[in-house]
Amino acid sequence: MINNISVIVFDLGNVLIPFDYNRLVEKMNAIDEGLGNRFGKRYYNNYDVHRKYERWLISNEEFMQIMMDWTEHKIPEEDLKIIYSDLFTENKATTSILPKLKQNYKLVLLSNTNYIHQKYGWEKYDFLKHFDKLVLSHEVGAIKPEEKIYRAVEEFTNEPSENHIFIDDILEYVEGAKKLGWSGIQFKSHGQLLEDLKQYDIIIND
Repeated sequence: MINNISVIVFDLGNVLIPFDYNRLVEKMNAIDEGLGNRFGKRYYNNYDVHRKYERWLISNEEFMQIMMDWTEHKIPEEDLKIIYSDLFTENKATTSILPKLKQNYKLVLLSNTNYIHQKYGWEKYDFLKHFDKLVLSHEVGAIKPEEKIYRAVEEFTNEPSENHIFIDDILEYVEGAKKLGWSGIQFKSHGQLLEDLKQYDIIIND
């Protein structure tokens, strides 16, 4: 396949860092029986709150007040931030290819995320140093698959749309990028990613 790809854009969650909300449910249940289950129901029944926070439409203070209410004020606020963000593990197979890709491509991270998850959950990861830019929903004020957040990537790279390829586990977000002229890969596994990249003549040598 002939391509002009010069920018590789990675999603964060469930691509580079798998996450599991069951971890926080279990920790809350250990603090007070059933608390995690009750919190989980409130969180998912009011998922618009999560999305508003990712867009920075509500502040840290407003979000934490809601979180404190949902956990029945049984967990100190600072502890709650830590528990809420202790979701992530590193997909080292995939993060290990970043320095190899960096040799020939601009690398951009594009994530629907929030300030607390960033500060308490994932900003510690060393692989982030390989990215030329982190484009984060709460800083842009938009979430995937909204056009604004993809355009924020292009504003940084100063490259034509067709020079970008986006890797995300959620097909809807990949399709959002494709509508703007990007190439896209739905992430399913590390092995599948390597095979899919080959279709764009992106070869990672060991």
